[in-house]
This record gives sequence, structure tokens and C-alpha cells, in this order.
Amino acid sequence: MTDTNVPGPVVARHPLAAPRGPLAASRERRQVASEVAIPVRRPYRLDLTVNALRRLATNLVDIFTADGRYLRAIDGAHGVMVLSVVQRTPDALTVTLDGDRRDRAAALALVSRTLGVDRDLAHFDRAAARVPWLRPLARRMRGVKPPRYPTLWEACVNAVAFQQVSLHAASAIVARLITGLGSPVERRGAALYPFPSPARFQAADDGALRRAGLSVGKVATLRRAAAALGSGALDEMALERTPTPEAAGILRELKGIGPWTAAVILLRGLGRLDVFPSNDSGVARSLRLLVSPAPSAPEIDQVLAALGPQRGMLYYHLLLARLEARGNITA
Repeated sequence: MTDTNVPGPVVARHPLAAPRGPLAASRERRQVASEVAIPVRRPYRLDLTVNALRRLATNLVDIFTADGRYLRAIDGAHGVMVLSVVQRTPDALTVTLDGDRRDRAAALALVSRTLGVDRDLAHFDRAAARVPWLRPLARRMRGVKPPRYPTLWEACVNAVAFQQVSLHAASAIVARLITGLGSPVERRGAALYPFPSPARFQAADDGALRRAGLSVGKVATLRRAAAALGSGALDEMALERTPTPEAAGILRELKGIGPWTAAVILLRGLGRLDVFPSNDSGVARSLRLLVSPAPSAPEIDQVLAALGPQRGMLYYHLLLARLEARGNITA
């Protein structure tokens, strides 16, 4: 749930260049860059939230630069929109929107949703403080918010690609898929790839998708998901309004999507914190990094019960613990 009393964004527009005629004027008016201040619910850390979103630095879609800037290109209704997000104060994010101004309201809403700016995690914080092995991690990662993929399709692709393979192997598969199906735009010295649409995926032949590293079964699953999204049989807005158990059941009607995959889609695609991906090998490895001996399955169940409606935050904290252990992030 989002909090409706968080103040709205403050917008300042800066023209990139003076018009040079009627057609140029119309085009450039549409391309005026906007700098927008988005209030956040404290505590908030952009660095941790983006790293929870992108998993690894090899992610080609979600870029986090050395100077602390989040970059992403998205497909808008009127062309590619490039987003640049930085946190200069504890209270707000500064977002630069570079693209057709007709797409900017939607892009701004997408940034807020993707980066979880208004999520209240007080319940998780209180519950985590009562778990001896989780308390130090929760303190170090204080400020991370639950990120969401911008679309249900992107969540489906990532969840299916990560089925039963390692974090690095799955990330490499997704990277090859992105470069094989799309073309980058250049901003701030970075090559930014918009995530391939369901239509672009459907237009690719099986050989190209297999060469990216997807198995025959995963290609078929994603083709079914793309078709369901295209036909409306799988509707993101309808799922938003559906309680979690029923939403999981709808996702599992697609052949190739089981309990784990449905949970990941709900968590990372719809922001449902009342789910936790069970039987996740990455979770087990992260637990071994945190505590020895690792908590037993019944002990984990007790922790999940205590975390209750925000149990999904444990998934993100354990992911960040692995990245911290590898030196990929500094808490």
C-alpha cells in the first residue's frame, strides 16, 4: 500500500535549446528537460534500493553510476524517455526526465512506483529488531525500500529466466536477451537499453531466444506470458486489485509458472510484501553468510510469521547481504 499523504513532486523545467522555426519549436517544446523533486518516506537510500532492483552491476537496464545516479531508458508512448535519479537530501529524490513531455507524467509515476518512495516499513523494522541474527543486517540496510519492475512483463521475464540457475548465470541470460532484442541510447557516457517489449519478444525467432540462453521450456513459458498480456487474459491492473492468494493462482494458471516464480513476480513485479519466495537457493546461501549454523526451516517460518505482511523485505535484505559480502555494495 502507498501512503497518500506524501507531498507531490515539484517540477522545474529547463529548455535545452532555443527553437529555430515552427517545426523545430514544436519538437523542442516537447523535448524540454524537466527536473522533478520527489519526496520520499524516510529513511530512504537510493543506492540500496537500486541495488535490490538490479541485483548485479552487470544489469544493462538499471544503471547505477559511480557518482550515485540511477539511469534508465523506458519506452514511452511518444518515444524513448531517459530517467536520471539522484538523492541529494534525505527527504527527496531529484529526477531528470529527458524525452517527450507528453510521456512525463506517466514516467514520473513509474519512477515513484519502481523506487518505492512512499512505502512505510515500520512493521518490518520492529519485527526485525526482535530477531537476533536479522537485527544487525536490518540496521545496516536501513533505508532500502522494496523496488518494483516497471511492468508485469519485465517481472515475468526476470522471474522465469532466474528459475533454477545461479544469480550470475541468469543475469547473463537476461543481458544477452536485452542486447539481442534492443538497441541502446547513449546518455551520460552510458549505453541504456529499454527493456524489450512483449511484442518484440514474440517477433524474435526461437533460435535467437535460445542463443541468449533461455531453455526451450522458458521460451515457451514467456511466449505464453506475452500472449496472455497481449490478449488481456493476464491484466496487470486487474492483478493490482486482486488479493495475493488469488493473484498467485492466476499467475500459476500459466504453464511454467509455479509457486516460486509466482511469488517472485508478485514481490518484484507488484510490490506484494506479504509473499516470500520459498525454496530459494540464494536465500539459503545468504543465510549461511549471516549466521552459523543457518536457521532451520521451522525457525525461518517463525521469522516469516513475525514479519507478517512485510515478510518480503527479508528477501531483499538477504540479497543485499550477499552483495555486501562480495563487496558490491557498502552499507
